[in-house]
Amino acid sequence: MTPLFQRGGERTLNISQNGRVVLFGEILADVFPDRSVLGGAPFNVARHLKAFGRNPVLLTRVGDDELGRNVLATMKRSGMATGGVQSDKIHPTGQVKVHLENGGHHFEILPAQAYDFINPAVARMVRLPLTPALVYFGTLAQRHDTSRRALTTLLRSTAAAKFLDINLRAPWYDKNTLSFSLQASDIVKLNNEELAVLAELFGLPKEPHRQAGELISRFNLDQVVVTCGAEGAWQINRAGKVVEAAAGKQLAALVDTVGAGDGFAAVYMLGLLRRWPVAKTLERANTFAAALCGIRGAIPDTAEFYEPYIREWAK
Repeated sequence: MTPLFQRGGERTLNISQNGRVVLFGEILADVFPDRSVLGGAPFNVARHLKAFGRNPVLLTRVGDDELGRNVLATMKRSGMATGGVQSDKIHPTGQVKVHLENGGHHFEILPAQAYDFINPAVARMVRLPLTPALVYFGTLAQRHDTSRRALTTLLRSTAAAKFLDINLRAPWYDKNTLSFSLQASDIVKLNNEELAVLAELFGLPKEPHRQAGELISRFNLDQVVVTCGAEGAWQINRAGKVVEAAAGKQLAALVDTVGAGDGFAAVYMLGLLRRWPVAKTLERANTFAAALCGIRGAIPDTAEFYEPYIREWAK
C-alpha cells in the first residue's frame, strides 16, 4: 500500500522565521460543577503563541450556541484570528464534563461535538492564502472521519513542517490513528507516560531514548521531544543526538498541571521559529510550563503573566 505521506530519507526542516503557525483541532470547555473554562490543546497553544507575538491561525469548529459565541468573543478579545473557526448549526461546541469524585476528578469527553465535523473543503480554503511555517495537530480531533479527512487535506496541502502533539485521551485513540499521525509528522512531542504507551503499541525497546530513536527511524521523523514533568525534558534527533534540560524553577506551591504541556509546546515552537539552540528552547519551554503550574487553569488571566518571558527572551 502506498503511504499517504512520502518523504526522502535525507531532509532538512526549513522553518521560516516569518511564517504563520496553523493549528488544527479542538476547542472545548472543561465544565466543572461551578464553572466552565475554555480549553483544548490547539486552542491553548494558539492563545500562548498570540501572547508571545505570533499570529497563529486555528482551524476548528464550534456550535451555533452560547458557548461557541463565547469562544469567538474570547478569541477576538485576545487579538486572535477567527477566520478558521467554522460554525456548526447541528453539533454543539465541544465540552468535557469534569466530575468530582472522592476528592479527585473524572473527565468525560463528550462525543459528536462540533470539532469532530471540521469541513475539509472550508479548512483548505482558509489555509490556501497562508504560507505556514508549522502545522500543529494532535490526536483527539481525529476521532471522527469528517475531521480526520479535513486534517488529511490540510497536511497534504502544505510543505510546512508538521508538529504532532500527542495527547492521549482514552478511549479516543488507537494504533491506526497514531500510525497515521506519526507518518505525517516531522516533529513529535509527547510525555514520558505517552512514550511508554507507544512503546507497548508498537513494540519498541525498553529504554526511553531507544524508544524515541526507533520512532524516528520507523516513521522517518526529524526529532522527538519528551517531557518528563518535574524531571524536565529531552529531545533526540534523527542523528541520534540527545539534548536534555532540567525542569524549570521549583514552585513555592503547585496549583495544578492543567495545560502545562500546551505551554511547553507553544514555547518549543517559538524556539523553532526564532531558531534558538535546542538546549535553550527546552530550558525556556520547561520554565514556562512550570510557571503555568503555579496558576489555576491552562491560560493566564492577564497578559502581564507573559511579560517577564518576552523581555528575557528578547535579549
